Amino acid sequence: MDNFQQLNIIILLLIAVLALTTIARRLAIPYPILLVIGGLVLSFIPGLPTIRLDPDLIFLVFLPPLLWAAAYFTSWRDFRANVRPITLLAVGLVIATTVAVASVARAALPELGWTGAIVLGAIVSPPDAVSATAIMKHLRIPRRAVTILEGESLVNDATALVLYRAALAAVVSGKFELSHTFMDFFLVASMGIAVGIVVGIVCCWVLGLTEDSFSEIAITLLAPYIAWVLAEQAHASAVLACVTGGLYIRQRFSAIVAPITRIQARAVWDLLVFILNGIIFILIGLQLDTLREAVPSSRLAQLTIDGILVSATAIAVRLVWIPTAAWVPRLLNSSLRARDPMPSWPNLFILGWSGMRGVVSLAAAMALPFVTADGAPFPFRAEIILIAFMVILVTLVFQGLSLPLLIRLLDLGEDKSIEYEVRQARERAATAALNLLDTIVDEDWPVPGHIEQLRVHYDQRLQRNVATEASDAECTKEITEAFRRLRHETLTAERLAVINLRNEDVISDEVLHRLEHELDVEALRIGIGELRVSPERQHTKKPKTS
Repeated sequence: MDNFQQLNIIILLLIAVLALTTIARRLAIPYPILLVIGGLVLSFIPGLPTIRLDPDLIFLVFLPPLLWAAAYFTSWRDFRANVRPITLLAVGLVIATTVAVASVARAALPELGWTGAIVLGAIVSPPDAVSATAIMKHLRIPRRAVTILEGESLVNDATALVLYRAALAAVVSGKFELSHTFMDFFLVASMGIAVGIVVGIVCCWVLGLTEDSFSEIAITLLAPYIAWVLAEQAHASAVLACVTGGLYIRQRFSAIVAPITRIQARAVWDLLVFILNGIIFILIGLQLDTLREAVPSSRLAQLTIDGILVSATAIAVRLVWIPTAAWVPRLLNSSLRARDPMPSWPNLFILGWSGMRGVVSLAAAMALPFVTADGAPFPFRAEIILIAFMVILVTLVFQGLSLPLLIRLLDLGEDKSIEYEVRQARERAATAALNLLDTIVDEDWPVPGHIEQLRVHYDQRLQRNVATEASDAECTKEITEAFRRLRHETLTAERLAVINLRNEDVISDEVLHRLEHELDVEALRIGIGELRVSPERQHTKKPKTS
């Protein structure tokens, strides 16, 4: 396939992504699901060139920015508050699913052997961060459930990939050592977190040195790839490196760059994530063509049945594990039961039904080697890939399509915690601006009457808890610039107040995102979008780390 043909394929894929996304929005279903179905339909069209998905392309090109973005928009406060259920799912459930799937696969395909069955189990055990983020944001799910799902999907890949590599080494070399697997998990996880923190620190330092918004955006785009490559070179968890780096940058990004950079960076990242998600989901569907070629047609029916059986096992294990993991800790700990009552069964069921597999499982399956250490063909490689593809298809399409209906039927209740935190943050921000104005007298600023005008503006905001625009006065250029500087000070006071609320765990990062965007838009409207928070005022109260 020459370069011109590859370019044509990329253009056609982008056209298909845009068309299918538009249709998905009209049908009110998550667009990743329709993209997978569209890819499946395209794979049956005769004459289309076969598109083989390179696993290295997924791991190096697609995953770093997608994981970084998912971590960036995850609330660190909510993540910490739910670290127990997240750990039970990201570690415990992954191991349980691997064992259960391996047992069923071994029974269905005895010739697969235990090591091959464990490879399959590790491949399909982790729900996918990309799938969860892309689908959940379109559905009305309680806030805590979304936090747990996103947190689980960010961390579980590290557990699954350690099990995958250990089982893969056993198939290739014929040796499997369980103790080394557990040691490797803690080692690669710790090193991956350390790499992510180092990359985050350096990234923040460089962002503080540059004052060009395009350079700053380029730094944020480059950072996940640096974290991934450094972690791979250090034999650490590249997944955790990107997750940690994204979380670290989010805690400091609000104070170290100008409003215009945040506005532009959000637009660039939203477009990048949309394109990468669109291409990867349609490529998942298109892989059916290559799988049909790899497996004899006489075995397709039986392998399809085996894939459905493995899918049902993965779904059932999750549906059983989640209520058990919620009930047992409360049974053993009365204080936990008192401060955190047992969630309702509809919430637990939705958590159990939301285990969509996706890009990581497909990449891990496609990355299986063709030969073992002695040069023999890798046993049942095509069969493992096809069954893994069936699990992705069943969980992503079947579970993903049924989620909106189940959410409506179960009536999970309205979660107003975000609105409450928004009101609380707006009140604190307006109070901070008024306190700043109380320290300023008209003689300090050549802005006759504008200090009082701003005071009225913030008083009205406190009274109605909505923003009202300060009227634009006709004045000289000098007075206009002075007013902009004064407005910059009040907006900075608001921004720092909201950041401190986040750092004090009063509001979540989601609320910070919303209010920060409003303040940034206001800064751009009055022409001060390129002004940063001064370095001496950036030292707000540091986020809690434990």
